[in-house]
Amino acid sequence: MSGGGRTAGVPPVREHEIRRWHESGQAWDRWADAMADPAARLNGPLLAALDLRPHHILLDLASGAGEPAITAAKGMGPTGRVLASDLVPAMLAGARRRGVSVDALSFMTADMTALPLGSASVDRVSCRFGLMFVPDAARAVAEMHRTLRPGGVAAALCWGPQADNTLFRLVDDALGGMPELAVLFRFAEDGSLASLFQGAGFNTVAESPVRQTALADAAKPFWRPTLDMAFTPALARLAREDRAALEGRIAASVRAQADQDGRVPVHLHARLVVARKT
Repeated sequence: MSGGGRTAGVPPVREHEIRRWHESGQAWDRWADAMADPAARLNGPLLAALDLRPHHILLDLASGAGEPAITAAKGMGPTGRVLASDLVPAMLAGARRRGVSVDALSFMTADMTALPLGSASVDRVSCRFGLMFVPDAARAVAEMHRTLRPGGVAAALCWGPQADNTLFRLVDDALGGMPELAVLFRFAEDGSLASLFQGAGFNTVAESPVRQTALADAAKPFWRPTLDMAFTPALARLAREDRAALEGRIAASVRAQADQDGRVPVHLHARLVVARKT
């Protein structure tokens, strides 16, 4: 891409998505290590649903800073492989840094709606909090189905309702409401993910909620990773003093919700879909 100009052959909506993730790559890389523990708690249900074996080939879509691809690759045997993919190289920079010593891990810049892989070429497909960003999500799920071998399993996590996700609600309230945030909750409605995978031809599809709660120290900016990673385009438009005022509003809101011990419950609600190709 070149400064402000259109990219030849790329539809405007896709070009906007590419620009968004190119601008967000550094923030995701910067917070990857600090967010390792929360990532691990979300990796658990997703990887368990995939029922991975050491010889499998796993395609991980929208890998970002590297999870769950890195964790999965560490459990692979000598014939197993994990392909970590993302739309733009900038988003994979953190994954390459963190996974440099993992032998079973390789990287691929790819559009999940047009994967450069043969049909029936992988055993498992995972996608953690990436599918809702794809304008043509149905086509992306069709590509999952195409690339999976018979008997293969796809598993995806997307966010549940915004009201049930404390971090997004806190930051969105402080920003005064962000219409572009709605895409995060595109598949929040119960059954919407399952319907998407059924429409792509998967034979056995199950959808379930994933709910987690942690207690956070109100005196610490535990919300800053979410602010930086999810709101990169909005933050780029803010002057330094406006950014400081925004963070002040978030901190004040957090303090107002703290208990007598200075702790705030942080709730998370995601939707997990597991689909088998038979």
